Amino acid sequence: MYDRLVIPAVVLAAGASTRMGRPKSLLPIGAPAEPFVARIARTLLAGGADDVVIVVGAHAPEVCDAIRSAGVCARVVENPQWARGQLSSLVAALDLVDRPGVRAILVMPVDMPLVTPDSVRAVLDAYRRHAHPVVRPFDGRRHGHPVLFDRELFGALRAADPARGARAVIAAHLEAVLDVPVADEGAYQDIDTPEDFERFVAGLTGR
Repeated sequence: MYDRLVIPAVVLAAGASTRMGRPKSLLPIGAPAEPFVARIARTLLAGGADDVVIVVGAHAPEVCDAIRSAGVCARVVENPQWARGQLSSLVAALDLVDRPGVRAILVMPVDMPLVTPDSVRAVLDAYRRHAHPVVRPFDGRRHGHPVLFDRELFGALRAADPARGARAVIAAHLEAVLDVPVADEGAYQDIDTPEDFERFVAGLTGR
């Protein structure tokens, strides 16, 4: 598919959303409302990602229907081993996108729908200027998303401990991590519980 150096984005949307009590991928945001999964895919594309791959699992039929209904320009891959954790979904996406010409990947969990295209663009621009193996948003106190992994770490991601996931890969390469100043609350705020949803999302209009 790729005939030049590109950076696809991966949306991790395969989890069971146990703490939320319903699929986070399908929660509405904005006016007019659209599901989290569609909002994030559009944000990644608007921020400069060359392709979006959405990994589905626990609620695959419903999430796929929502993606189709929203008209999202994205590819979908199902992770039958989603119960093994986010790393298994990331590896499923890698198996799809790891082709000649792919330079890096952006990784975004589906429970962070408030991130802005500017934050995505900041990560991509920093990587293109400095080519660090890991690039991530940073506000002086927190590390956020999306996180970019250079292809030199694809093997390490595949071999990582599932219990620790991609964080273990970051921890093993801290000296090579580029933290990019990003003043965007959406890059750091995940929506895990009904209380989170009510506080950060349900009251938003027009964003």
